[in-house]
Amino acid sequence: MIIELGHFALILATLVGFIQMILPSYGAHMSERRLMAVASPTAIAQFCLIAVAFGSLTTAYVTSDFSVENVWANSHSAKPLIYKIAGVWGNHEGSMLLWVLILALFGAAVGVFGKNLPASFQARVLAVQAALGTSFMLFILFSSNPFLRLAPAAAEGQGLNPILQDPALAFHPPFLYTGYVGFSMAFSFAIAALWEGRIDAAWARWVRPWTLLAWIALTIGIAMGSWWAYYTLGWGGWWFWDPVENASFMPWLAGTALLHSAVVMEKREALKIWTVLLAILTFSLSLIGTFLVRSGILTSVHAFAVDPRRGSIILGILAVFIGGALALFAWRAPQLKAGGLFQPISREGALIVNNVLLTTAAATVLIGTLYPLGLEAVTGSKISVGAPYFDRTFVPLMIPLLLALPFGGLLAWKRGDLPAAAQRLIAAFFAAIIMGAIVAAFVRRGPWLAPAAIALGVWVILGAVTDWGVRCKLFAVPIAESWRRAINLPRSAYAMVCAHAGVGVMVVGIAATSAWRSEAVQVLAPGGDLSIAGYRLTFNGVYPQRGPNYQETVGQIVVEASGRSNANLAPSKRIYDMPRQATTQAAILNAPSGDLYVVLGDMVDGGGFVVRAYFHPLVRLIWLGALIMAFGGLLSISDRRLRLAAGRRSQASIAAPLAAE
Repeated sequence: MIIELGHFALILATLVGFIQMILPSYGAHMSERRLMAVASPTAIAQFCLIAVAFGSLTTAYVTSDFSVENVWANSHSAKPLIYKIAGVWGNHEGSMLLWVLILALFGAAVGVFGKNLPASFQARVLAVQAALGTSFMLFILFSSNPFLRLAPAAAEGQGLNPILQDPALAFHPPFLYTGYVGFSMAFSFAIAALWEGRIDAAWARWVRPWTLLAWIALTIGIAMGSWWAYYTLGWGGWWFWDPVENASFMPWLAGTALLHSAVVMEKREALKIWTVLLAILTFSLSLIGTFLVRSGILTSVHAFAVDPRRGSIILGILAVFIGGALALFAWRAPQLKAGGLFQPISREGALIVNNVLLTTAAATVLIGTLYPLGLEAVTGSKISVGAPYFDRTFVPLMIPLLLALPFGGLLAWKRGDLPAAAQRLIAAFFAAIIMGAIVAAFVRRGPWLAPAAIALGVWVILGAVTDWGVRCKLFAVPIAESWRRAINLPRSAYAMVCAHAGVGVMVVGIAATSAWRSEAVQVLAPGGDLSIAGYRLTFNGVYPQRGPNYQETVGQIVVEASGRSNANLAPSKRIYDMPRQATTQAAILNAPSGDLYVVLGDMVDGGGFVVRAYFHPLVRLIWLGALIMAFGGLLSISDRRLRLAAGRRSQASIAAPLAAE
């Protein structure tokens, strides 16, 4: 009965979505406040109904109700509880339900916390959000229904893909979906602004918190996916330029550009046309990612293998919303006022450079992802675009971006002084050069550009610290005065320092592990050993072990460094009961210098096992940098000063209509 309740709740949510889409928009058009007031309660009601539907499906998974086809196809009674719950979104139908749940959550949040928005604008935002949600709910009901019953009910389920049975993968999809579905709010704000004819600094302040929230979640989600791939897939890599990885990375790049562009629009009322276009393009890239994952045209460990018919429906939804949004933009954009003027050497100019490089980088990733698919569709030829393409296109765009990054915060608005900013960065520059020279002196093997990459990361970190020091007038005034200034700095200033420093930390980790990763592969019998990166690994055989839903062969490896026993590692190979599939579980020893990564391979004739060992220098700085960036975003979104300013601006009705009106 619970599953029928969920099905009915989803149908009712779709009907509420139609009401939310039609009545408030008509009320905004006719200036009828009673109809506009329908937007918030219907948005909240829609979220509650979808939450009931999602809760019903989750209950079916937790109780192993194999009379539900979706549960039977993706779960098993022997699975641990966390993976039963994760199984809800570990498949196409359940993940689409999570997709619309998050979409409705953002809409409900605007309904509850968007009281500072003008009534007509809020009504239009929620109407656009409802249009998105209703389209995908119809798609679920008619093409991807997770509430279908099996008759008769199955005695046991087929299980979840074993490589998805991991704690990181249990939380990775919700964060990822919160990110690229959350960008729907920027899209809805942009469409509502073009529709209503109100685009100004207040709009930028309204859209920033929602964009920040999505960006933070997407940053964490991408980092968690990278960490999962690193320790689960047994290859020791942290990024593979997989098309589905790219599908989440592209909106992250565009969203980062959008956040910076919104700052210019907020402070100077400039870049209006570009900022609104970025808001549309960011969510459009999220929709393209949804299509890639669910169309069946990709073969990936991350993709849902579904039939092309579903992909065709999603493609139609994309055409309506992306095409309609771009058509509205083309109609309205020529009527927008240019906004504030500024010199090329200014903070606005630096942010434009940031935008150009980030969006160009997103375009290169998009081309590398879609080109093989387009070529196959046209000619039937199959090619793969991998790391060499992205190394030659994406990386060269990031180098000037990283070089310019420390200058942005030190330049004044409207007209900056580049020599003065460079003078303030002299200490950071020489410290980065010295660090690169030290690395080059101690690491006597190539690649020789790696020390320069390390220096570049240190340059970004010290540039962020320099920006903080300038704001606090460190060493220019008494220490007590600097301390007072540091305490009184707004959180948004610390947010920028953290976000930029996080980028630098990540660059150092990427450079070190990419350049000086070492590998050793050897067949070891019990008592045998191998050496790698100053470690001596002794193999003491294997033993069997039974898990909750798998059989495991566990290796016993003693790690010694400097003649002393350092740790015991236990890499393993698992065979799951259902589905009958083998996985590899790496064992990782973390040290300040990097990770010792050990994988147990297959048994060979004579009783030995293939043992693969890797050493990844400073690899964890990659994920630490991502967390620092996300923390910077949290600091920014917690800055109450920004929210209050946005509210005051909206109440003062300073938003200027389009010139044509």
